[in-house]
Amino acid sequence: MTVGFSGDVAEYYAKFRRGYPPQVLETLQTAFALTTDDIVLDLGCGTGQLAIPLASRVRSVIGMDPEPDMLRLARKSAMRQGIQNATWVLGADTDVPALGELLEQRSLAMAVIGQALHWMHHEELFRVLSPLLRSGGGIAVVSNGTPLWLQNSDWSRSLRVCLEHYFGTKLEASCGTGAPDRLRYAQALEAAGFEDVREIVIEYSDELSCDQLIGGVYSAIPADELPGPEDRPTFTERIRQSLPSDQRFTENVRVCALVGRSR
Repeated sequence: MTVGFSGDVAEYYAKFRRGYPPQVLETLQTAFALTTDDIVLDLGCGTGQLAIPLASRVRSVIGMDPEPDMLRLARKSAMRQGIQNATWVLGADTDVPALGELLEQRSLAMAVIGQALHWMHHEELFRVLSPLLRSGGGIAVVSNGTPLWLQNSDWSRSLRVCLEHYFGTKLEASCGTGAPDRLRYAQALEAAGFEDVREIVIEYSDELSCDQLIGGVYSAIPADELPGPEDRPTFTERIRQSLPSDQRFTENVRVCALVGRSR
């Protein structure tokens, strides 16, 4: 898993990436009967959007990410919120087998991957996670809404045209949120021996400011493609000018939790 969400991108990620509504946390807790004696792994944890709110529901959370800057900001956010039962580990999906030593013969109750599985080798990951999970625990793959530039709205279509023209490429990848991706993940969970594989959907609407929308775009651009600091005012204005001036930026967010239980 090599992404390149470091430096300023991590800062944008921490500030502008949307969090998860309480219903998502309740869904995960119910799906795997999580208790305050359990350990959970948030793989590809980013700046802690899932790991930090999960911490109050379990004994401890392991947040694992390949980007040191992401972990630095996650740790900072956890400290600011008084979270003391989160451990931040530098590593990618290929490092998961080494977690057995860290767990000291305890099992994980849940491994959750939020909006990051499209960067990983999911078939192999599901197989290596399986022996680390307790009976009745499992894996949750959570997609947190369609990318801002792929939504069914005038402002999203305008944003996509602007970004495609700027970067000179078609923006078609759903980042793991599309139905074909979810089906592939479900089939891979079943092939790895997980049971009761199903998807739980939570939908809500949110209204973004122009600054939030643009910040969300910056948070999704790999560091090696992010416009330099001197070019960002022009890039920001280019996005502003492309967006309809007579519309609110209403986002219909569809959060999908794909869960599979361990035998």
